[in-house]
Amino acid sequence: MEEKRETPQEEETLIEQARIRREKLAKLQAEGHDPYCVTSYPVTANSALIKGDFAAWEGKEVVVAGRLMSRRVMGKASFSHISDRDGQLQIYVTRQDVGEDVYTAYKKDFDIGDIVGAKGFVFKTQTGEVSVHVRELVMLSKALLPLPEKYNGLQNPDTKYRLRHLDLIMDQDVRETFFKRARIVRSIRRFLDDRGFIEAETPILLPLEIGADARPFKTHHNALDLDMYLRIETELYLKRLIVGGFEKVYELGRIFRNEGMDARHNPEFTTVEIYQAYADYHAVMDFVEELYRFVAEKTCGTLQIEYRGTMLDFGHWEKLTMKEAVKKYAGVDFDAVESDEAARALAAERGVETEKGKETKGHILAAFFDAYVEDKLIQPTFIYDYPVEISPLAKRKPEDPTMTERFEYFIMGMEMGNAFSELNDPIDQKKRMADQAAKKRAQGANAQIDEEFIDALERGMPPTGGLGLGVDRLVMLLTDSASIRDVLLFPTMKPKK
Repeated sequence: MEEKRETPQEEETLIEQARIRREKLAKLQAEGHDPYCVTSYPVTANSALIKGDFAAWEGKEVVVAGRLMSRRVMGKASFSHISDRDGQLQIYVTRQDVGEDVYTAYKKDFDIGDIVGAKGFVFKTQTGEVSVHVRELVMLSKALLPLPEKYNGLQNPDTKYRLRHLDLIMDQDVRETFFKRARIVRSIRRFLDDRGFIEAETPILLPLEIGADARPFKTHHNALDLDMYLRIETELYLKRLIVGGFEKVYELGRIFRNEGMDARHNPEFTTVEIYQAYADYHAVMDFVEELYRFVAEKTCGTLQIEYRGTMLDFGHWEKLTMKEAVKKYAGVDFDAVESDEAARALAAERGVETEKGKETKGHILAAFFDAYVEDKLIQPTFIYDYPVEISPLAKRKPEDPTMTERFEYFIMGMEMGNAFSELNDPIDQKKRMADQAAKKRAQGANAQIDEEFIDALERGMPPTGGLGLGVDRLVMLLTDSASIRDVLLFPTMKPKK
């Protein structure tokens, strides 16, 4: 979306407001009341505590602090609202209680947006609003720029994402989205920790570009004089930990992919990858259902989640093989397609396109899925048994070596996670990685085989089930957010001109 720029009149008004605020700051400093010299303030209560249990706080002395959001001066007495982490609280300020000098400063030198502290007792006004009757009032920090207009707030999405601090000040719902995100992440960790998984931290800077489809960000290590790459996954290191005997391991952290941006994609995003020895992809499917039920109940209190007007049922999951899904939604039975040539003819007939070099039956099955199926998967759905061509790290199905023990799961037409019975055959793995790296090199990349990972597999990795899920997309669902940028505090933005 094109950024909305201020009109010359708006810019002139902003400059004038900033000038006046700086003059007020200079006056306060000259009078020996520099707000920036305050180093601490002994807060004893907040808006949520006081308003949540007024009976317990009524008449008691409290010390509160927050951002000044409104001011209604009525001669010798005034009302204001201050905003803290959990909401807003009204304060009642009188000249008699705080003194002539402080009250005059409150009227003339305090501005909306300033950080203030107040000491007083809790009471309820005649209109029934829980408030603090102020005995002492102090400015804790001066805001040199004004807040947006109160009732409209921030309307321009570019400004909301770029100036997230301002968005958080003006919109309590936005703040609650990120509080909920923190609870979601905490519940994921709790689910895993309670089941004996060990959280690990693996390298973000890697010395080589692997052959995976995702494009990495490239940087340079000066001391080693070595090109390095930001990780596009945590999989290969976590599997080394399985080899090393961890048996249950996960990592929750940032991944970086040098690719496009849209409502579902950001160049840096959060995933959790989970690996369990002696489990297969069927066990991981059960694990995903349990995880989603746990997180939904802990953070939303229900398994019925409304997203953009659609009610989702996290208590019921459909399961289809990729071939069954394509047959259901595209009317094509790939079990009856006998060769790559027949698959290519079918793709041409139905107008399904595949990339050059990706024209096998398996690639075309996946292309049919993308074209006909994915956006139809609204309710939670597992799609399993993927072609080997698009699953270089998954174990082949013993009864059909052209397919792998892999699944992805989808909600609202979004791919939410990816899982395998992990390939632990080092010979097969090295061949697949070599083929993948060769294709990437043909496209100009510097792709290589991770020989240290192959070394780990050659030491023996037990049968293992693995899962990677997108945390940001899960947060989107549970906070009813339309865009991934709504659930990232600081999404990637093009620098402002």
